[in-house]
Amino acid sequence: MSSTETVPDILSAAFAADPNALYPAFLDEHPLLWHETLQTYVVSRYEDVELAFKDPRFSTKNYEWQLEPVHGPTFMQMDGREHATRRALVAPSFRGRELAEKFQPVIERTARDLAAAFAPDGRADLVGQFATRLPIMVMVDVFGLPPQDHERFHRWYTLIVDFVSSLGQSPEAEAAGLRTRDEIAEYLIPLIEGRRTAPGDDLLSTLTHAEIDGVRMSNVEVKAFVSLLLTAGAETTDKGIGSVMQLLLEHPDQLAAVRADRALVEAAFAESLRHSPMIQMVMRITTEDVDFSGGTVPAGSTVTCLVGAANRDPRRFDRPAEFDVHRPDLDTRRAFSGGADHVGFGLGRHFCVGAQLARAEVVAGVNALLDMAGDLRLADGCTPVRTGLFTRGPERLDVVFTPRPTEEPA
Repeated sequence: MSSTETVPDILSAAFAADPNALYPAFLDEHPLLWHETLQTYVVSRYEDVELAFKDPRFSTKNYEWQLEPVHGPTFMQMDGREHATRRALVAPSFRGRELAEKFQPVIERTARDLAAAFAPDGRADLVGQFATRLPIMVMVDVFGLPPQDHERFHRWYTLIVDFVSSLGQSPEAEAAGLRTRDEIAEYLIPLIEGRRTAPGDDLLSTLTHAEIDGVRMSNVEVKAFVSLLLTAGAETTDKGIGSVMQLLLEHPDQLAAVRADRALVEAAFAESLRHSPMIQMVMRITTEDVDFSGGTVPAGSTVTCLVGAANRDPRRFDRPAEFDVHRPDLDTRRAFSGGADHVGFGLGRHFCVGAQLARAEVVAGVNALLDMAGDLRLADGCTPVRTGLFTRGPERLDVVFTPRPTEEPA
């Protein structure tokens, strides 16, 4: 058993600057360690993270203190039948025909409009002007909320992300997050009550009236899920677009391959989920004693799974530090399902319910950018900086390009 006295601290400046540089030490020398400050065991090897995600001896009750204070109760912190029922109420809206009919047209239209709004001088910040905007605008529209509220939700999104990322270490972020929780409730609860009596053809109405075996979500549960989706869901897409575009821009040969064969856009996103996942670490709680590679973790313990490390475990992936859209040991067909090779969206029964939505948004976003921009490259002097502990992505992505009409064939 190791401790933070013998391995770089996950709260250290060195880890914040470049966790990828430190992951080999975790994987090879300290596969299980105790973090005194966070009161958590840290695991990093693929087989251990996979175990924590799939084995029923692990609970997601940790979300009661991580997410519930700012969102309210969601199915993410539920287990067993309660989790299965609540998840089944929302899941159909984010896959298959519902996704294609309700989301896809809005996603593609919004992506094209945002790309077309770039300055005609051929310069843009793909994060601030595109990635952080697309998912919020899509969600607001699909929920049937007023378009003029895009900016309001973008502000709420930013404040809640700051709250979740602070790990209780910033009183200012905590206070702002709790104010935001109250503002969202004051805004959404009357709308939800209105959809109860006068439903429309929007996702908020669908969630309000979804029913399985006589069970419906309460107004508070619907509000909590909308809050969760408008933040956690949006952050996944936001950082997903930024991540895949940064990796392509840093590998011009692979960018050229993706531009020439758009079927590779999905493969590029899947490989970015492995190489540089948006979600870097996930917590679970043991309900029994569990044996890991480096020792035994007692029941009732919090376990922090280093997703970014597991996805670079040489025991699982060949050339793990290389970004390769043609990677043979990553099955793109399963990359957005519970049977994925990578662990960027989790695995098993708690696999991310919004994975297919994230895929649709990232693929549409990358395609819109490639359609809009010829000769796309990083601006001179731009060295993208990735930030974040639990979630991670580039802060800015300054590019230059040759503008071209969006209707022009790629």
